[in-house]
Amino acid sequence: MITILTDHNMEGQAIRLWDTLAKTDLIKIVPMRFAMFADVGLPRDSSDREVWRFVQANRMLLLTDNRSDNEKDSLEQTIREENTLNSLPVLTVGRLSRMKERYYRERCAEKIAEIVSDIKNYQGTGRIFIP
Repeated sequence: MITILTDHNMEGQAIRLWDTLAKTDLIKIVPMRFAMFADVGLPRDSSDREVWRFVQANRMLLLTDNRSDNEKDSLEQTIREENTLNSLPVLTVGRLSRMKERYYRERCAEKIAEIVSDIKNYQGTGRIFIP
């Protein structure tokens, strides 16, 4: 089972996404679980680089919204510098504001299930925008 760590700034949207996964039975077909920063003991003020290193060390996927790349420890910069062929991808919600739409959440849920079920083929890709 793979754990998907939800970025601290989208916990509410992630709960709705998890509910969508449960209602569509995708979590029965593709075993996964969502976790929040507090669940794994990660401080909310962790830098993007610290978060990326944490998920890689613990073989988790990171679910986030579209972050900027204007700092040396930004998520995008970290991926550019530290991503390897064995790194797990970061799942980035393309339009976080649309997570309130059921159809959009269903598309995100389907894409996440696809990625988790075939994770080996997504290793090393760095970032995947969903849906």
